[in-house]
Amino acid sequence: MNYLHVLLLAIIQGLCELLPVSSSAHVIVTEKLLGLDPAKPEMTFLLIMLHTGTMFAVILYFWKQWRRDYFSSQAAFMETAKLVVIATAATGIIGFGLQKVIEKGVLRGNPNAQIEDIFGNLWLIAGALTAAGIIILLAGRGRNADAATMAGSKIRPGQAGLIGVVQGLCLPFRGFSRSGATISTGMLAGVARQAAERFSFALAVVLTPPVVAREAWRLFKPKPGMEALPHGEIAHLAAPGLVGMVFSFLAGLLALRWLSQWLETGKWQWFGVYCLLAAGVVFFLATRGY
Repeated sequence: MNYLHVLLLAIIQGLCELLPVSSSAHVIVTEKLLGLDPAKPEMTFLLIMLHTGTMFAVILYFWKQWRRDYFSSQAAFMETAKLVVIATAATGIIGFGLQKVIEKGVLRGNPNAQIEDIFGNLWLIAGALTAAGIIILLAGRGRNADAATMAGSKIRPGQAGLIGVVQGLCLPFRGFSRSGATISTGMLAGVARQAAERFSFALAVVLTPPVVAREAWRLFKPKPGMEALPHGEIAHLAAPGLVGMVFSFLAGLLALRWLSQWLETGKWQWFGVYCLLAAGVVFFLATRGY
């Protein structure tokens, strides 16, 4: 891995993490095309840094809106906190449950099975991209998009729970865009488009730190059969990691501006079209043995 690889992956991660097109699918495919192994510890370390960069981009971009909507009063904060807890709890139950089903059921033949074993499977990524494309298209259809425009900005507990459930479904499957699925679910459930966007990325900021911490723990305390990151490698990877974090931050800000514009101007469905086209490309690569 060199700096050109880092810059390319940072830009792809920054754009695709915050656009509803699945960053993990794009990053994994890019790594395979570059001859890099997504399972290597150094790639996991880089991905942690890139995720950190996009998280800061989300905080900077949405902070004024969150402060106005979520922190304007104690009552507003408490209501938002309740919705976030409901959604995050649903995500944890569904996401953790799916992980155990996959590890103990689908991968039961491997004594050291873990969910990460399926992350590089291009067949699964293509299927997840297809699912994401369909739900985005459904949410972006004329009547649904119009209803989401006219809907109120208040999110009800049931809507928050549903968004959390769908977010949990996204966690085990690379290619099932978290932002695309959660924003689309909110729109289909009757949440205003901008409110669904703000809430989806608020959930992302809550979810990202524990996910990053878990990945970091895996680097130094890997399960049996996994490769650990040598302690001496951290200093060597710090500089490219920081460069990647900065560029993923900048690309993330650009992606968020793009997403908001398309969401507000009724172009949401085009992200779904892109996901379906990307799924076709990934299916093709899978047939070629990547």
